[in-house]
Amino acid sequence: MIRCIAIDDEPLALDIIENYISKLPELKLEGRYTNPLEALDVLNKNTVDLLFLDIQMSELSGIQLLKALPNPPVVIFTTAYQKYALEGYELDVADYLLKPIPFERFLKAVNKVKDLLSLQRNTTDQNPLKDYIFVKSDYQLVKINLDDIIYIEGLKDYVKIFAGTKPIFAHQNMKSIESKLTNDFLRIHKSYIISLKKIEAVQKNMVRIAGLELPVGEMYKEQLFKIINENS
Repeated sequence: MIRCIAIDDEPLALDIIENYISKLPELKLEGRYTNPLEALDVLNKNTVDLLFLDIQMSELSGIQLLKALPNPPVVIFTTAYQKYALEGYELDVADYLLKPIPFERFLKAVNKVKDLLSLQRNTTDQNPLKDYIFVKSDYQLVKINLDDIIYIEGLKDYVKIFAGTKPIFAHQNMKSIESKLTNDFLRIHKSYIISLKKIEAVQKNMVRIAGLELPVGEMYKEQLFKIINENS
Protein backbone atom coordinates (compact mmCIF):
# COMPACT_ATOMS: atom_id res chain seq x y z
CA MET A 1 0.00 0.00 0.00
CA ILE A 2 1.32 3.43 -1.00
CA ARG A 3 0.27 6.11 1.49
CA CYS A 4 -0.42 9.46 -0.21
CA ILE A 5 -1.07 13.09 0.66
CA ALA A 6 -2.39 15.62 -1.85
CA ILE A 7 -1.80 19.37 -1.52
CA ASP A 8 -3.46 21.97 -3.76
CA ASP A 9 -5.12 25.26 -2.92
CA GLU A 10 -7.87 24.51 -5.46
CA PRO A 11 -10.50 22.09 -4.00
CA LEU A 12 -11.59 20.98 -7.49
CA ALA A 13 -8.04 19.90 -8.33
CA LEU A 14 -7.96 17.90 -5.08
CA ASP A 15 -11.28 16.28 -6.00
CA ILE A 16 -9.74 15.03 -9.25
CA ILE A 17 -6.63 13.65 -7.53
CA GLU A 18 -8.77 11.97 -4.86
CA ASN A 19 -11.01 10.43 -7.52
CA TYR A 20 -8.00 9.06 -9.43
CA ILE A 21 -6.47 7.66 -6.23
CA SER A 22 -9.74 5.89 -5.41
CA LYS A 23 -9.51 3.98 -8.71
CA LEU A 24 -6.17 2.40 -7.74
CA PRO A 25 -6.33 -0.10 -4.84
CA GLU A 26 -2.57 0.17 -4.22
CA LEU A 27 -2.95 3.84 -3.24
CA LYS A 28 -4.37 5.13 0.04
CA LEU A 29 -5.10 8.82 0.51
CA GLU A 30 -4.03 9.77 4.04
CA GLY A 31 -5.05 13.40 3.70
CA ARG A 32 -5.85 16.29 1.36
CA TYR A 33 -4.96 19.88 2.10
CA THR A 34 -5.69 23.26 0.58
CA ASN A 35 -3.44 24.99 3.14
CA PRO A 36 0.22 24.16 2.42
CA LEU A 37 1.36 25.33 5.87
CA GLU A 38 -1.01 22.90 7.55
CA ALA A 39 0.20 20.15 5.23
CA LEU A 40 3.85 20.99 6.02
CA ASP A 41 3.17 20.52 9.72
CA VAL A 42 1.54 17.14 9.05
CA LEU A 43 4.44 16.01 6.86
CA ASN A 44 6.97 16.99 9.51
CA LYS A 45 5.15 14.81 12.06
CA ASN A 46 4.11 11.86 9.90
CA THR A 47 5.62 9.59 7.26
CA VAL A 48 3.99 9.06 3.87
CA ASP A 49 5.24 7.41 0.70
CA LEU A 50 3.96 9.77 -2.00
CA LEU A 51 3.09 13.45 -2.18
CA PHE A 52 0.95 14.97 -4.94
CA LEU A 53 2.02 18.60 -4.76
CA ASP A 54 0.72 21.66 -6.58
CA ILE A 55 3.42 24.23 -7.32
CA GLN A 56 1.69 27.60 -7.48
CA MET A 57 -0.12 28.22 -4.18
CA SER A 58 -0.79 31.49 -2.39
CA GLU A 59 0.74 31.04 1.08
CA LEU A 60 3.64 28.72 0.23
CA SER A 61 4.64 27.37 -3.17
CA GLY A 62 5.06 23.65 -3.69
CA ILE A 63 8.74 24.23 -4.43
CA GLN A 64 9.21 26.12 -1.14
CA LEU A 65 7.33 23.39 0.75
CA LEU A 66 9.46 20.64 -0.77
CA LYS A 67 12.69 22.47 0.09
CA ALA A 68 11.48 22.83 3.69
CA LEU A 69 11.17 19.06 4.18
CA PRO A 70 14.38 17.51 5.58
CA ASN A 71 13.57 14.04 4.25
CA PRO A 72 10.75 14.35 1.69
CA PRO A 73 8.69 11.46 0.34
CA VAL A 74 8.52 10.70 -3.37
CA VAL A 75 6.90 13.72 -5.03
CA ILE A 76 4.72 14.16 -8.11
CA PHE A 77 4.27 17.82 -9.00
CA THR A 78 0.87 18.89 -10.34
CA THR A 79 0.61 22.30 -11.99
CA ALA A 80 -1.04 24.27 -14.75
CA TYR A 81 2.25 25.92 -15.68
CA GLN A 82 4.78 24.10 -17.84
CA LYS A 83 7.48 26.66 -17.01
CA TYR A 84 8.11 24.89 -13.70
CA ALA A 85 9.15 21.62 -15.33
CA LEU A 86 12.88 22.44 -15.23
CA GLU A 87 12.85 23.33 -11.53
CA GLY A 88 10.91 20.15 -10.83
CA TYR A 89 13.62 18.23 -12.63
CA GLU A 90 16.32 19.92 -10.56
CA LEU A 91 14.47 18.99 -7.35
CA ASP A 92 14.52 15.36 -8.46
CA VAL A 93 10.77 14.78 -8.21
CA ALA A 94 9.39 11.51 -9.59
CA ASP A 95 7.16 13.11 -12.20
CA TYR A 96 5.52 16.34 -13.36
CA LEU A 97 1.81 16.34 -14.26
CA LEU A 98 0.39 19.20 -16.28
CA LYS A 99 -3.24 20.18 -15.55
CA PRO A 100 -5.80 19.18 -16.65
CA ILE A 101 -4.40 15.74 -15.81
CA PRO A 102 -5.69 12.80 -17.89
CA PHE A 103 -6.14 9.60 -15.89
CA GLU A 104 -3.82 7.71 -18.26
CA ARG A 105 -1.01 10.18 -17.53
CA PHE A 106 -1.73 9.96 -13.80
CA LEU A 107 -1.51 6.17 -13.98
CA LYS A 108 1.83 6.33 -15.78
CA ALA A 109 3.26 8.57 -13.04
CA VAL A 110 2.00 6.26 -10.30
CA ASN A 111 3.56 3.23 -12.00
CA LYS A 112 6.89 5.06 -12.07
CA VAL A 113 6.56 5.74 -8.35
CA LYS A 114 5.72 2.09 -7.64
CA ASP A 115 8.96 1.04 -9.33
CA LEU A 116 10.98 3.60 -7.35
CA LEU A 117 9.45 2.60 -4.01
CA SER A 118 9.89 -1.09 -4.72
CA LEU A 119 13.58 -0.58 -5.43
CA GLN A 120 14.01 1.62 -2.34
CA ARG A 121 12.39 -0.97 -0.10
CA ASN A 122 14.48 -3.78 -1.52
CA THR A 123 17.60 -1.72 -0.89
CA THR A 124 16.56 -0.98 2.71
CA ASP A 125 15.99 -4.68 3.39
CA GLN A 126 19.47 -5.68 2.27
CA ASN A 127 22.00 -7.35 4.51
CA PRO A 128 23.84 -4.73 6.64
CA LEU A 129 27.11 -5.93 5.10
CA LYS A 130 26.05 -4.44 1.79
CA ASP A 131 28.70 -3.20 -0.60
CA TYR A 132 26.55 -0.72 -2.51
CA ILE A 133 23.70 1.75 -2.05
CA PHE A 134 21.05 3.32 -4.25
CA VAL A 135 20.46 7.08 -4.30
CA LYS A 136 17.75 9.07 -6.03
CA SER A 137 19.26 11.23 -8.77
CA ASP A 138 17.81 12.65 -12.00
CA TYR A 139 14.45 10.82 -11.80
CA GLN A 140 16.08 7.46 -11.16
CA LEU A 141 17.72 5.35 -8.49
CA VAL A 142 21.44 5.15 -9.15
CA LYS A 143 23.55 2.29 -7.79
CA ILE A 144 26.88 3.32 -6.22
CA ASN A 145 29.50 0.84 -5.06
CA LEU A 146 30.67 1.83 -1.58
CA ASP A 147 34.30 1.11 -2.47
CA ASP A 148 34.07 3.77 -5.19
CA ILE A 149 32.99 6.54 -2.82
CA ILE A 150 35.84 8.92 -1.89
CA TYR A 151 33.82 11.49 0.05
CA ILE A 152 30.39 13.10 0.22
CA GLU A 153 29.68 16.81 0.44
CA GLY A 154 26.45 18.28 1.82
CA LEU A 155 24.90 21.09 -0.26
CA LYS A 156 21.74 22.39 1.45
CA ASP A 157 19.02 20.32 -0.32
CA TYR A 158 21.43 17.83 -1.91
CA VAL A 159 24.46 15.70 -1.27
CA LYS A 160 27.30 15.53 -3.79
CA ILE A 161 28.84 12.07 -3.92
CA PHE A 162 32.37 11.85 -5.29
CA ALA A 163 32.73 8.35 -6.72
CA GLY A 164 34.51 7.59 -9.96
CA THR A 165 35.12 10.29 -12.53
CA LYS A 166 31.85 12.21 -12.23
CA PRO A 167 30.18 13.37 -8.99
CA ILE A 168 26.58 12.31 -8.39
CA PHE A 169 24.00 14.72 -6.99
CA ALA A 170 21.34 13.10 -4.81
CA HIS A 171 18.28 14.86 -3.38
CA GLN A 172 18.60 13.91 0.30
CA ASN A 173 20.23 15.29 3.42
CA MET A 174 23.48 14.26 5.10
CA LYS A 175 21.75 12.40 7.94
CA SER A 176 19.83 10.28 5.46
CA ILE A 177 22.86 9.32 3.34
CA GLU A 178 24.96 8.72 6.46
CA SER A 179 22.44 6.13 7.69
CA LYS A 180 22.98 4.08 4.51
CA LEU A 181 26.76 3.84 4.87
CA THR A 182 28.92 1.24 6.60
CA ASN A 183 31.55 1.75 9.32
CA ASP A 184 34.11 2.39 6.59
CA PHE A 185 32.75 5.95 6.42
CA LEU A 186 32.98 8.76 8.93
CA ARG A 187 31.49 12.21 9.18
CA ILE A 188 34.30 14.69 9.86
CA HIS A 189 32.38 17.95 9.40
CA LYS A 190 28.77 19.09 9.09
CA SER A 191 29.36 19.19 5.32
CA TYR A 192 31.65 16.19 4.75
CA ILE A 193 31.57 12.39 5.08
CA ILE A 194 34.73 10.57 4.04
CA SER A 195 35.79 7.03 3.23
CA LEU A 196 38.29 5.96 5.87
CA LYS A 197 39.92 3.72 3.28
CA LYS A 198 40.73 6.71 1.08
CA ILE A 199 42.49 8.89 3.69
CA GLU A 200 45.97 9.94 2.59
CA ALA A 201 47.01 12.06 5.57
CA VAL A 202 45.56 13.61 8.73
CA GLN A 203 46.43 16.81 10.59
CA LYS A 204 44.74 18.50 13.53
CA ASN A 205 42.11 20.33 11.51
CA MET A 206 42.37 18.65 8.12
CA VAL A 207 42.11 15.36 6.29
CA ARG A 208 43.77 14.92 2.91
CA ILE A 209 41.83 12.66 0.60
CA ALA A 210 42.17 12.32 -3.18
CA GLY A 211 44.68 15.17 -3.09
CA LEU A 212 42.14 17.52 -1.48
CA GLU A 213 42.27 19.01 2.01
CA LEU A 214 38.92 18.72 3.81
CA PRO A 215 38.24 20.49 7.13
CA VAL A 216 37.60 18.56 10.35
CA GLY A 217 34.88 20.04 12.58
CA GLU A 218 35.49 20.39 16.32
CA MET A 219 32.67 18.04 17.29
CA TYR A 220 33.99 15.29 14.98
CA LYS A 221 37.69 15.36 15.95
CA GLU A 222 37.49 12.98 18.89
CA GLN A 223 35.93 10.14 16.90
CA LEU A 224 38.28 10.65 13.95
CA PHE A 225 41.46 10.55 16.05
CA LYS A 226 40.17 7.62 18.09
CA ILE A 227 39.92 5.62 14.85
CA ILE A 228 43.31 6.90 13.66
CA ASN A 229 45.00 5.95 16.96
CA GLU A 230 43.43 2.48 16.96
CA ASN A 231 45.04 1.84 13.60
CA SER A 232 48.42 3.42 14.29
